[in-house]
Amino acid sequence: MTIGFDAKRLFCNFTGLGNHSRTTVDMLCTSYPDLQMVLYTPRMVVNDITAPYTRRQQCRVVTPHGTMGGSLWRTLSLAGLAQSDGVDVFHGLSNELPTGLRRKGVRSVVTIHDVAFRTFPDMYRAHDRMVYDLKWRHACRVADVIIAISECTKRDIVKFYGVSEARIRVVYQPVGLEYYGQPLEPTPAAEPYMLYVGSVNSRKNLMGVVQAMNLLPADQRMRLVVVGNGGAYKREVAEYIERSGLSHLVEWRQAVDVATLRRLYTDAAMMVYPSFYEGFGLPVVEASLCQCPVITSNVSSLPEAGGPHALTVDPEKPEEIAQMMQTLITDENLRRQTGMQARHYAMQAFHPQTLAHQLMAVYESCL
Repeated sequence: MTIGFDAKRLFCNFTGLGNHSRTTVDMLCTSYPDLQMVLYTPRMVVNDITAPYTRRQQCRVVTPHGTMGGSLWRTLSLAGLAQSDGVDVFHGLSNELPTGLRRKGVRSVVTIHDVAFRTFPDMYRAHDRMVYDLKWRHACRVADVIIAISECTKRDIVKFYGVSEARIRVVYQPVGLEYYGQPLEPTPAAEPYMLYVGSVNSRKNLMGVVQAMNLLPADQRMRLVVVGNGGAYKREVAEYIERSGLSHLVEWRQAVDVATLRRLYTDAAMMVYPSFYEGFGLPVVEASLCQCPVITSNVSSLPEAGGPHALTVDPEKPEEIAQMMQTLITDENLRRQTGMQARHYAMQAFHPQTLAHQLMAVYESCL
């Protein structure tokens, strides 16, 4: 079987959607060594992360030739190329599909990650919302199978695009393959801290985390390490931290590499992620695989990502977040037990071999 991928983000994006694209290809290569993959990309950023895909025997990279390139090439040319390349199934990895696939007789799958621009419209410019809506709507209309990365996203696709549930399959999002190896040993005598990982925006609710910290007794407040970038909302949170006298307890970090992030998860006393809405909630799974206990939201897809051993709270209520923080801060045995249970669940539910088999079943259902 030959699968064609819209691989723009695999080669050009080094955060969420790019990581998802690379991990999807990686897990398929590992589980199905006879599978052939054609990676279509309008341009390439070749570095230590992307270079292996240009050398991998199972992968062939296709870029534009001639005058048409960029978005036009992705939209108008890929169906014809997929047909001539003998692609059995074309997979749009990030919410969109090129035009003309049905006309060319190429079966198609699209992965929809979320519809945050519909659920949190204030975070997006009107023009961007319009473009995203057109792309999502087209993909949902023409795809033979739609993959939702969570049951929550499946419900949103049905709600906003009127898609029959029968056309949607839930295949959870894989995390980096490094997380499934032997867990790291915690750094001896490391100072305990809480961890937040993710973009610093209003949807992900870092403000709720620091408001909860402010509600804790002074002698129980634990240092918070924040890994993520942001703009106006980050400044708003930083101003609250300063007004509340918490500046000495908050450490800001920019995006870090996987090795550093695994170490941060491993040494953290807990990961706090009370997001209002997620397509899946990748940091929750990453933390769980590192045996880091997780406090997360009881809404959206977060209960799916966290599983039965995550400690869930109402993200609208800082007092609930504070109470759960206090529970973990004061009970080291509970932290250890919760972390071990979380890893066991994540290894079963989100193992790359399991997800690769589910993805292959989707491809086979198209033929």
